[in-house]
Amino acid sequence: MSTAGLEVERPRELRPRTLDDVLSLLGAAVGAFALVWLLYEWILPLHGVLGFVICWYLAFLGCYAVVTGAANPRTVVLDRVIAAAVHAAAAVVGIALLSTVAFIFLRGWRPLLHLNMFADDMAGVRPQDPFNRGGVLHAIVGSLIEVGIAIAITLPLGFGTAVFLTEVGGRLARVVRTVVEAMTALPSIVAGLFIYTLLIVTLHFPRSGFAASLAITVMMLPIAARAADVVLRVVPGGLREAGLALGATHWRTVWHVVLPTARPGLATALILAVARGVGETAPVLLTSGASTYLNGDPLHYTMNSLPLFILSAVRSGEPAYVERGFGAASILVALVLLLFVAARRLARLKGRRS
Repeated sequence: MSTAGLEVERPRELRPRTLDDVLSLLGAAVGAFALVWLLYEWILPLHGVLGFVICWYLAFLGCYAVVTGAANPRTVVLDRVIAAAVHAAAAVVGIALLSTVAFIFLRGWRPLLHLNMFADDMAGVRPQDPFNRGGVLHAIVGSLIEVGIAIAITLPLGFGTAVFLTEVGGRLARVVRTVVEAMTALPSIVAGLFIYTLLIVTLHFPRSGFAASLAITVMMLPIAARAADVVLRVVPGGLREAGLALGATHWRTVWHVVLPTARPGLATALILAVARGVGETAPVLLTSGASTYLNGDPLHYTMNSLPLFILSAVRSGEPAYVERGFGAASILVALVLLLFVAARRLARLKGRRS
């Protein structure tokens, strides 16, 4: 069969950015900045940093499209403009995250310089006392105990639910998936009221760290199950077929093939659930209550946590106590980051061994 006269379609070759591309990007940015500065500051009666940045960015996209279109086809122009928009969106998210973390640490760095901040509780300490007295040890221990119990409950239930949704299916699985998706938007105060009514009012269980852990579990469970369900569904079906072809049973294939393959994603699902539960305040306040002393028994007496301490410190109105609250917020952010890094590293290490 002759192919003469037929145009063979070839994929467009991707090439790195040349010096001309870089100069076009910088020129468009500088030209848009000068144009917007002239119109915004001197001609039009406008003012404000945020409005200036938005107008500059829109003008930059227009200038960049014009400059790129002078020597490139339409597809390349669209590719460059969309790439600039995507990079700008990522930069905005990164700047927002970094500015939030930096603001917290800048407001609370002074209490963190004192070791008693990590080794003492607030028993007998007044809000006006200096930073060399008292600490948040009771809140740190309370948060670790409550989140640890919540993880111990959420891990088997959440991942077991995800395995059921992915590997079993059926009408019941559709109902369970609908309930899980609805619970992801459950307000935290409702979870706290549920545990408070069921456990404390009905069963007369004392307000304690264990009750707070159950409330946190209600918040973490749908997040872990939903994220794990998505992760398990993207595992290639060929891996399941290969396990079955070697003579393994369905559940042996799930245990030895599917779950190890999805381990990094499952670690991310657990991290998302922990990030949702570790900062909850309303359900913990209803089910546990706040205290100023160290309590390591989750089954008896009230147990404080970092979110509760931050809430009480910031609402106190005392400058020193407010600053101490920002120090506790810095510790909470550091704990979440530490859990994230530890979970990801552990998942990668186990993945390499297997």
